[in-house]
Amino acid sequence: FVRRSERPRDTTTSSLVSPPDPVVMNPLLHRSLRRHSSRTAPLLAIGLAALSACGVLIATSRRSTNFDALERGMGSVSSSQRSAFTTMIPNAGFVQRRQSSSSSSHTSRCNKMESAKRAVVSVLAQAPQHDLLLRAARGEKTERTPVWLFRQAGRHLPEYNQYKKDTNKNFLQLLDDPKDVAEVTMQPLRRYDVDAAILFSDILVVPEALDINVDMPGGKGILVTNPIQGPEDVAKIDVSSPRKLVEDRLSHVLAALPEIKNSLKKENRDIPLIGFSAAPFTLMFYMVGGNTRFNQTMGEQWFQQYPEACDELLGKLSDVIVEYMSLQVEKGADLLQLFEAMGSYISEPNFKKFEMKHLTNIASRLKEKHPDVPLMVFARGAQYANSDLQLAGYDVVTLDTEADRKVEVERLEAEKGQAPIGRRVTLQGNFDPKLLQEGTPETVQAAVKEMLEEFGPQSLIANLGEGLSGKEDPVLVKAFVDAIHATSEEMNAKAATAATAAA
Repeated sequence: FVRRSERPRDTTTSSLVSPPDPVVMNPLLHRSLRRHSSRTAPLLAIGLAALSACGVLIATSRRSTNFDALERGMGSVSSSQRSAFTTMIPNAGFVQRRQSSSSSSHTSRCNKMESAKRAVVSVLAQAPQHDLLLRAARGEKTERTPVWLFRQAGRHLPEYNQYKKDTNKNFLQLLDDPKDVAEVTMQPLRRYDVDAAILFSDILVVPEALDINVDMPGGKGILVTNPIQGPEDVAKIDVSSPRKLVEDRLSHVLAALPEIKNSLKKENRDIPLIGFSAAPFTLMFYMVGGNTRFNQTMGEQWFQQYPEACDELLGKLSDVIVEYMSLQVEKGADLLQLFEAMGSYISEPNFKKFEMKHLTNIASRLKEKHPDVPLMVFARGAQYANSDLQLAGYDVVTLDTEADRKVEVERLEAEKGQAPIGRRVTLQGNFDPKLLQEGTPETVQAAVKEMLEEFGPQSLIANLGEGLSGKEDPVLVKAFVDAIHATSEEMNAKAATAATAAA
């Protein structure tokens, strides 16, 4: 795949006269590194070490080495480091500088190469071992359909309610302690064979970082006690340094991601970690005083009365969301999920006029920062937007419980030629969680079979069409997760047998 760089040696010192020149990587190897499975990571690590020992400098393009980009990725414990492969994999070790050399630039280059090598080693060491969901998100063929659940951690679990009682903490108080967040994130993984963990947090931590007070009194839904009153309040929101804002005000959330990654390793549950944020309109809906039990039209009223201020607010929120999600990747997230949870409370014309451009902007900027980190999006109650979301560059689009599976599959398949990712998006969803409240494992298995037959077992991440409400029976939830795996494996096996017979 690569050719060894010719390197003259100084026979008196047995050291390299100069670092080897870059060797352009064969495109096949480039693609292999970009899309490598975690199961091949140990082999890649051995291969890279051997190449380094031979003095080979491997480049994935003819551009100059972007060592600074690799160094910035060193603190990451996630697949964000995987994107280091798209820039450069340098030979940072075994390159000795002649003692007589006095070039400060050469010293700096060697130091950066050493840092870059550590970043690459970290990429290979920390990629999830069980990457089924990552491969499905990228549109790769999988041996079975991966599955996880919206709100898989939390109130439907007896152990969660017991943990709150034992710690004497409510939901919001648990979010303040990274160790509590890690523990609650891990609880469903001990009960269900899900293929991903998701950060235990809340969609409204971003408004809280902007000094919006959020309360969750029982039986009243989410309440914002100091909602934005008008355009003058929007103008006062300062997001001139969104990254610093997130680092300063949401440090407790970011600190939880390494805790979770460590817990995944310790408990031998090395699966991908999903980071997330609410989408701009969902945040705006609550910030202007919207509530799902009253003031349901507040968002629409703002679009009518203050269109320019709405656009300004959505833009400011987008800036914060991009940095918030990007920092989650740097701290350990392997995939990102964007929730447009309040899609039912915005009209289709206003969604397309105001919100869609910001969702496209978020996808574009995150892909620029982390090109190999899959982006998932869920426009609940706004399924008319799924085609536009595919065109915006998201890797995974989620169907809610109201979506017609066959219609959505056919529509998105027909439009895949225009998708920036070069394929039809992977679909996610859309099992009705009400089926997990009453019934039997047999009824759940029958509904799973129907869902998989309509979707097909490939290019699919099985999930719900809305989050768990807390009323679900854990026995039925487990039956759902197990049925997804078992049924999809059977379907794949039958398809393989049929293909063999046809050949």
